[in-house]
Amino acid sequence: MQSAQLADQTDITPVIRLEGLQRRYVMGAEFIDALRCIDLTVAANDYLAIMGQSGSGKSTLMNIIGCLDRPTAGEYWLSDERVSKMNDRRLARARKQAIGFVFQTFNLLPRMTALANVEVPLIYAGVKRKERYERARAALETVGLADRMLHRPSEMSGGQRQRVAVARALVTGPSILLADEPTGNLDSNTGNEIMKLFDSLHETGNTLIVVTHEKHVADHAQRVVRLSDGDIVSDTES
Repeated sequence: MQSAQLADQTDITPVIRLEGLQRRYVMGAEFIDALRCIDLTVAANDYLAIMGQSGSGKSTLMNIIGCLDRPTAGEYWLSDERVSKMNDRRLARARKQAIGFVFQTFNLLPRMTALANVEVPLIYAGVKRKERYERARAALETVGLADRMLHRPSEMSGGQRQRVAVARALVTGPSILLADEPTGNLDSNTGNEIMKLFDSLHETGNTLIVVTHEKHVADHAQRVVRLSDGDIVSDTES
């Protein structure tokens, strides 16, 4: 199904463009088409929710957009680069520089402070210690955790841990923030706080893509893309 191409206007820069994207998994003599033929364009500073039931293909689509998986067929352009032409090193660099990830389970290192957890992507990027500290501190201040920098995950609430995860995703300055069920492990009040944080990040210019099965989460987005059996069945403005 042809999606609503909000980025077709000449004055809007597409950061993601998918054409005829397919992902097939082969299991012995059988195969599963997780994605069938996805056409999707995401503009800079777009705020997009991807919805669908379990098995609809939303996690597979998120993994491909995040350069964690490759499509079986079709094309993916990240900004103006054709992802299928990237070697493994360039693909890894794209993940580090262009994309920030926020996961449902936080994925924080339990023995490290909030500050040290946020510094981890910068260590892998080869950033020097003083700059790492300054950037990690600024990222934690952005998510409202200036007073929790030296706390370990066990000393923080679920919402605070998710804020640390958001700060870690932001610290490298990515153009795209991907969030996979970001409120799934949180109570409703804490989940609302996290979504308000995402709203504020969008207002400051970030491009956000949120995978969710919860309507109240999707209501924060500008667009809602619904998947079913590996196909886009609707792409509407929220």
